[in-house]
Amino acid sequence: MSLPESPISPERQKAIVDVRAHRLLTSHGLRSLGQGAPGYQGHYGGGPRERDGAYHQGTVWGWLLGPFVLAHLRIYGDRQAALSFLEPLGRQISSYGLGTVGEIFDGDAPFTPRGCIAQAWTVAEVLRAWRATVV
Repeated sequence: MSLPESPISPERQKAIVDVRAHRLLTSHGLRSLGQGAPGYQGHYGGGPRERDGAYHQGTVWGWLLGPFVLAHLRIYGDRQAALSFLEPLGRQISSYGLGTVGEIFDGDAPFTPRGCIAQAWTVAEVLRAWRATVV
């Protein structure tokens, strides 16, 4: 739905974006699993086994914010709302990995940054969405 063309009907696209916004969207990206789902883990931490297990059980992925913002913009046409989704991650540029954005965040507030401090795909997706939104 973030692409210029979609085989999904506009009504269905809106419903999908709305569900993602309600269940997965955080201020720093989208969760890999919604809160309340069986197996949800709101904290990414522990040893390698615990971290690997948490990766797709609620961890927030910053790069997913790019496609979400573009899909929301495409469905709703509201540039201000789209930009507002990007603001919190934009603030991360000056607080975690200076001049960049991290890989992942805890699924629960305050969405503590985890993983590598300079993740190219997160930076690229945030910049791509920002550029498409402000133009």
